[in-house]
Amino acid sequence: MDVPYFVEVDEARRIAAEVLEGLPSPSTVMVPLSEAHGRVLAEPLHSRVDDPPFDNSAMDGFAMREADVPSVPTTLPVQSTVAAAAHDDLPPLQPGHAVRIMTGAPMPPGADAILPIERCEVVDGDVTLTAAARTGFVRKQGENLRKGAVGLAAGSHLTPAKVGLCATMGHPEVPVVQRLNVAIIPTGDELRPAGEPLRHGEVYESNSHGLVGLVRGMGHKAHHHPAVEDTLDGLRQTLDDAAKSSDMIVTSGGVSMGEWDLVRRLMEEEGDLRYWRVKIRPGSPPLFGLWKGTPLFGLPGNPVSSHVVFRLLVADAIRAWTGAQGPRETTVRARLLDPVKSTKDCLTLRRVTVSLEDGEMVARQPRHQGSGNLESLASADALTLLPPGASGEAGEIVNVLLL
Repeated sequence: MDVPYFVEVDEARRIAAEVLEGLPSPSTVMVPLSEAHGRVLAEPLHSRVDDPPFDNSAMDGFAMREADVPSVPTTLPVQSTVAAAAHDDLPPLQPGHAVRIMTGAPMPPGADAILPIERCEVVDGDVTLTAAARTGFVRKQGENLRKGAVGLAAGSHLTPAKVGLCATMGHPEVPVVQRLNVAIIPTGDELRPAGEPLRHGEVYESNSHGLVGLVRGMGHKAHHHPAVEDTLDGLRQTLDDAAKSSDMIVTSGGVSMGEWDLVRRLMEEEGDLRYWRVKIRPGSPPLFGLWKGTPLFGLPGNPVSSHVVFRLLVADAIRAWTGAQGPRETTVRARLLDPVKSTKDCLTLRRVTVSLEDGEMVARQPRHQGSGNLESLASADALTLLPPGASGEAGEIVNVLLL
């Protein structure tokens, strides 16, 4: 075989990124904020306004000059009231006076401090201040963002908070990367849709449902194909159709060394195979290449393996192709409370539950770790990232990938 075989994870990522870099980049489209959640920002987004646009109060209470409250308690006459929606020019604060003010209301000229209402006593038009006035309760114009400043970088994954920031900056619509259309194709004669009667030797097809969710969680579209039976002609036709209608193809099953691993066979004989097998456990048989010019990831058929390989390889490739900075995988350090079986030559990803105990993150391995045991993944919080040759003994502190 003249393609890279049994490669390191980083090498597999590099190969895929290099191939995708040579393909046309996804286009840019404008979408309203109501459709921006989960999308990838295509260009840097500049603020159209100062944030805040004016000095305003962070509290319901009273505004005054800090110098007019040299000690407490101090009583000042109340000059006026300022609501949050005050549009007109405000009269300057008279020396030795206070102004009743609402959260978000503009500061009257001359005022530089706020005291919350719960520290004030109002009687007959006067307010008695029972604590020191605070300049820190004044939100200064532009302290968060200045007009023209970059509020969000290109590639930002638009979370709810970031979509809110787009609105804060004055943008009713934003430029985002066109969603990829990813074909999800399970393979295997033994697979049946959930709910149908099963004959001996058949199982319910589950991989595609998880893969569809992973694609959509990254902000892209997934075309959910029915399972393809193990025939070269049927698989070839399905891949041909997917290559015409999709930006990327993700298959599950058919990539190992068996006689009926037809995805591998087709890619070797008729596709443009760029690597086969990666040094990870579980999930070592994946392949990557091009089918009729469309990038194709062939994932293992075992349910846990397909999920793990997507997270490590496919998700990384999608981020690279779209310039996305997220959603990122989060890694933390945790102490193993149970021994975890590692391997000599592979990155080992065991399913664990994690929790914070006595100020320390700890990880347990409570389930059977077979790559066909999807329940062990569904009940896990994280995957170990044990480098080749790691001991995996109880007490070792390791990196874990949060799910």
